[in-house]
Amino acid sequence: MSDYYNAFEMSPVPAPGPDAAPPELFRGIYGMPAFVTIPTSDLAVSVDFWTRGLGFFELFGVPGRLVHLRRWAFQDVLLVPAETVPAQPPAMSCSFACVLSQIDSLVEACRAVCPDSVEGPRDTPWNTRDVTVTTPENARIVFTAAKPFDPASQEARNLAAIGITPPDAGRGDHEEHA
Repeated sequence: MSDYYNAFEMSPVPAPGPDAAPPELFRGIYGMPAFVTIPTSDLAVSVDFWTRGLGFFELFGVPGRLVHLRRWAFQDVLLVPAETVPAQPPAMSCSFACVLSQIDSLVEACRAVCPDSVEGPRDTPWNTRDVTVTTPENARIVFTAAKPFDPASQEARNLAAIGITPPDAGRGDHEEHA
């Protein structure tokens, strides 16, 4: 028996499909369950890249101290000043959900702002298409879009092998199977 259950109603991420539309940018104030803090040596350059390239908006700022950026609900980034930033991107990355229809425009926008900032897109064994972006602060940011689920695909077999089945193939919300 699996302890996993369908809880997609909690997420702003739409169900994958050819007509999946991204949610609106979220301007509400909430207690952030998680966020990323990224040091930058140039707040203005970083804000420009994150807004024009990555599609975030400035929720608010404290001049010279902090800029709070957001995209969808629960996609929060705090840019803070730093005297120096690493010369190379760190081994870790931060991932943000998007939809397939946003991948090409994201790649184009990032390349327009900083031509060598993008790797990919590439398809993954877990049924997503990912783009890796290196920001001006040398942060490694991954935008990941779920692809439509094909139960006969290798990706479906990969997911099933680790106990993840589509909602209609297994038990539903909190439902027990005997």
